[in-house]
Amino acid sequence: MTTITANPSYRLDLTSSPHLHSRWSTKQAMWLVIAALIPSVVSALIYFGISQILIIFVCIFFAMGTEALIKFIRKREISILDGSAAITGLLLALILPPGFSPVFAAVGSVVAIGVGKEVFGGLGYNIFNPALVGRAFLQAAFPVQMTTWKINNYNIDSVTTATPLSMLKFDGKSTAFGNLFMGNINGSLGETSALAILIGGIALVIVGVVNYRVPLAMILGLMLFGGVFWLVDPVKFSSPVFHLFAGGFLFGAFFMATDWVTSPITAKGMWIYGLMISLIIIMVRLFGGLPEGVMYAILLMNAFVPLINRYTRPRIFGVKK
Repeated sequence: MTTITANPSYRLDLTSSPHLHSRWSTKQAMWLVIAALIPSVVSALIYFGISQILIIFVCIFFAMGTEALIKFIRKREISILDGSAAITGLLLALILPPGFSPVFAAVGSVVAIGVGKEVFGGLGYNIFNPALVGRAFLQAAFPVQMTTWKINNYNIDSVTTATPLSMLKFDGKSTAFGNLFMGNINGSLGETSALAILIGGIALVIVGVVNYRVPLAMILGLMLFGGVFWLVDPVKFSSPVFHLFAGGFLFGAFFMATDWVTSPITAKGMWIYGLMISLIIIMVRLFGGLPEGVMYAILLMNAFVPLINRYTRPRIFGVKK
């Protein structure tokens, strides 16, 4: 009779889900995103002045303070050093107009954390991107302030107080691609320089914090949907390259739509999610009453993420459809 001796090296450990893990912890990922936003912060200070640091500081301070206060009231562990509240404040600041009221910025930060995040239960439970929730509130509550653009510090003679998308939609005037790429235009603090956004965004993709599928799907979708209309009537509709660099598209593609909590977890779902966001953006920009639609497109698709995850999840091995 053969005796089988247990070998500890062949032990099979069974653990509970989830079984998918990232090389980065949530805290590490948050601070990596903050580091990736530094080029956009520097670009904002260069083009709009060092005084814009006040908006950034106010948004971060009130975002972290609101989260700490809510955690204290709910008798939960205060974990503001994990970077999640700080990144919400920083993202909100970078999608606000230069020279925006610090008081209104503080209100937006409180709404972003209180309504966009903590009302759902905190980190990991929110349905919508908190920073975009804060901006959507400010857009509805203070529309004039949110659409008033400070003249760029540089090239004042050729840069007006309107954004490139506004000039195209309402005046039929286009903007040079060089200015769009470098950031010598008017717009939200962190959205004007495509170069700064690409530096930070590509770095996040390389280190694995951002899945390449969402921004790539958005870029391909924008080129496809925008290109169709441009080919049909290049006089009436601007080129897809313009739509790629103008407005908040790139910032939304790399830093907003890729939020771990509010974006799909399946590969197929990410492609669907990114393509649909771009389709909505093109529809708003070309046929809507507003010049920009990135915020609305991402928030709308955030609502569909649970449905996308449900119908794109991989088939369990051995189970028939």
